[in-house]
Amino acid sequence: MEIAELVKKSRAAQRVIAGYSQEKIDALVRMLARVVYDNAEPLAKMAAEESRMGVYEDKITKNKGKARILWYGLKGKKSVGILEYDEAAGIALVAKPMGVIGAATPCTNPIVTPMCNAMFAIKGGNSIIIAPHPRSKLCAKRLKELYDPEFEKLQAPKDIFMVIEEPTIPLSTELMKEVDVVIATGGAAMVKSAYSSGKPSFGVGPGNVQGLIDEDVDIEETAKKMIQSRIFDNGIICSGTQTIIAPKKNYPKVIEAFVQNGCFYIDDPAKVEAFGRAIFPGGVINKDAVGQPVAAVAALAGIELPPGTKAIILKPRGYGEADVLSREKMCPVMTAYEYTNWEEAVDIAYANLMVEGAGHSVDLQSNNRDHIEYAALKLPVSRILVNQICTSMNGGAFQNSLSPTTTLGCGSWGNNSISENLSYYHLFNKSRIAYVKPIWNQPSDEEIFG
Repeated sequence: MEIAELVKKSRAAQRVIAGYSQEKIDALVRMLARVVYDNAEPLAKMAAEESRMGVYEDKITKNKGKARILWYGLKGKKSVGILEYDEAAGIALVAKPMGVIGAATPCTNPIVTPMCNAMFAIKGGNSIIIAPHPRSKLCAKRLKELYDPEFEKLQAPKDIFMVIEEPTIPLSTELMKEVDVVIATGGAAMVKSAYSSGKPSFGVGPGNVQGLIDEDVDIEETAKKMIQSRIFDNGIICSGTQTIIAPKKNYPKVIEAFVQNGCFYIDDPAKVEAFGRAIFPGGVINKDAVGQPVAAVAALAGIELPPGTKAIILKPRGYGEADVLSREKMCPVMTAYEYTNWEEAVDIAYANLMVEGAGHSVDLQSNNRDHIEYAALKLPVSRILVNQICTSMNGGAFQNSLSPTTTLGCGSWGNNSISENLSYYHLFNKSRIAYVKPIWNQPSDEEIFG
């Protein structure tokens, strides 16, 4: 189907749901999550097979976990009609749909990202058209097949969720120009295309989550959390922890804790260099390493690992611009650094973020509020996640108050329009009824300028 025809059908369907009650909108949004939850296993299998990356079991966890947290986060939230009155200010806020949302979605998250974007779009009374990565087109098509009969049961037009079945870059670019709002979750080229479309756009920046370990933490528990953050879905999640920045006086104990929990530590300069060349040949990430099992990544560098290895830890020659391993490694590989004081730890993280990942996030393991706030003030990131598993909690979790999402804005640092987690409230317009305030006075010039 031509893009113009897709948009025409989507727009007609959107006009129908624009008149729905909050109750009917929420029934649709709940269904979008429940379908993925109920079909988590076959959808995970399809995602692993089609994308040829990640871990089947982790994708099941992701499908179920995101379906749960996203619906729970949206449940009971107003998005239709008058949202709120502020009697003292004399202001009433009214929600209005934006129209047709175009969403470019990645092969790294071929199920939960389309689901999430659709939930946000329809929550605001919009329709959505998914432009999947070519290595996830079957997943997107399968979602459409699962959703259509459910739309029918709810007596809603099925064209509120549509998919480009044979996606290409030109088709995705054309879609972005035809819709009303664009969400781009993917590589830098896709995000740049979205911002060049002439339409309001929400994009993401690259991840390169820096992991800072303070002196006051339980080293064993910290190692377990950071390993889990790194290895989930073979390291393709943008919130996966990339580094271990540890105090010099505790460094041997920290590394030992990681090794005891399944990591393989390499500080031989020649072997570390071999990994740098294998993961970043010519300075560009190797597609054959992305989302692959740890043994396969090691094989690219000519290294054999002990059975049961979960992740590789490399000790590079430097940080920031001094080493290509400072960049985001979308596989089960971490780099490790030593610091003498907290200021140096933050400097290391800053330098790495300036190479790649500015605006995204930091995994901070600390119980020292002064240290936490120092890092928050100094580091150019939108999220500072404290004492949690970054890869699974950075996009919202029951344990924190970050908005549940699969699209993490990175602010101006990452060339994005928002520096927070994308949510439903970004996808509807807001009209303001401005009444005369019940109590007001005209201040004197002395009061104004004094």
